[in-house]
Amino acid sequence: MIRELPITELDLSQAATIWDVRDAKSFAEGHLQGAVNRPIDGLSAELLAAVPVGEPVYVLCGGGTKAPRAAMLLDGFDAGREVVVLAGGTRKAKAEGLPIETGT
Repeated sequence: MIRELPITELDLSQAATIWDVRDAKSFAEGHLQGAVNRPIDGLSAELLAAVPVGEPVYVLCGGGTKAPRAAMLLDGFDAGREVVVLAGGTRKAKAEGLPIETGT
């Protein structure tokens, strides 16, 4: 199941599985605090299976083109999992003053 959530509505105070699906260089230049780099080309059923059942996987990219594609891929691996596209991506997170980290 895929749904969309504006990145500004994500509760960063709770532990969540957040996958930034951009390449490693873009990720290192700045990403949402708590996000893990999972480039779209490396997504797999095995990665998805490592996330506890019942826990949503939040996906984001720079501005909103890769995350929906990544969500479709993940949904194809397991349609029963909740995948949440964080609308607006890293650009919106930066613009809204959400915590951004650099490095890997």
